Amino acid sequence: MKSPTVASLEPRQQVNGLFLVQSKDVRQKKTGEPYLALTLIDRTGDIDAKMWDNVADILDTFERDDFIRVRGETQLYQNKLQLTVHRLARVDDSEVDLADFLPASKRDPEEMFAELQALIASLDNAHLRGLLENVFADAAIAESFKRAPAAKAIHHNWLGGLIEHVLSLASLARDAARHYPFIDQDLLLAGVVLHDIGKIRELSYARSFNYTTEGSLIGHIQIALRMLADKYPPGFPDKLRNLLEHLILSHHGQLEFGSPKLPVFPEAMLLHQLDNMDSKMELMRSTIERHRPQGVEWTSYVPAIERYILDTDRYLNGIPQPPPATPPKPAPAARPGSKTVMADKLMSLFPEGGK
Repeated sequence: MKSPTVASLEPRQQVNGLFLVQSKDVRQKKTGEPYLALTLIDRTGDIDAKMWDNVADILDTFERDDFIRVRGETQLYQNKLQLTVHRLARVDDSEVDLADFLPASKRDPEEMFAELQALIASLDNAHLRGLLENVFADAAIAESFKRAPAAKAIHHNWLGGLIEHVLSLASLARDAARHYPFIDQDLLLAGVVLHDIGKIRELSYARSFNYTTEGSLIGHIQIALRMLADKYPPGFPDKLRNLLEHLILSHHGQLEFGSPKLPVFPEAMLLHQLDNMDSKMELMRSTIERHRPQGVEWTSYVPAIERYILDTDRYLNGIPQPPPATPPKPAPAARPGSKTVMADKLMSLFPEGGK
């Protein structure tokens, strides 16, 4: 029996399928009994899953990043598709094809990397061009840059998502630099290419997407500065280095969002605004796309931007539906000491960590 994909699932569907466990959390019902809250993924997307009964029997039989076969049923909960799991069993890696379980860019990674190299070659500033050439002459960096997601969640969270995000930003940056002729386009583009390069080491993406220990301890901004330290060509001007590193340090825009510095010159402010716009627009696009099969005008609540999203095409052309009334209540607290609790604590300190 062929396993259904996440994207193909519909409400009230009986499911017998293979999925990768992206997150696993043990929570408590009001009765005090445990239940499982899971995020299951394949290359087409992710779905929240709950197992309410017989949890003690299977709790220790699988972990995050394991493959499992699931029997259950889907339903809509607060305008979002959810899977109720009746039975599950761990599946050995030898029985699955890894390519079926991690989402990937629709664009060819080599084609995108060639576009990136052309962008670098187009820079008039020889110092910035030489630095970027040195960075991507490092085969380990180049290969990881082709493959890395731009985030664990929220936006461009698929293989090749980082380079896709960078190329999208580069297109926006060129247009913005034409509109604002006082902008140093080469400096802005160098910031675009390098602002998230630390994510190739902040995130793990061999199986599910998660944070590395280095990423959890230090974060991609500081990792980026480490990576660049020995890549500067001889004679690279100190003042230009200061500007470039400020672009990286300030691109989240606000101290409370994890930026060690606020943007204090035009190119830095523009990089932050374009980065924020590109990430939010991709979040909206992908959220609407995931909800299209469900036939709803409004998506489920999106915690990252604290709102529901209206599908304007369905609103204009579909059957009228009432808007959601209020945001959902927070999920029940996870058991103390769980990996999810620790991750949530980190995310509360660095709310842009999923960017």
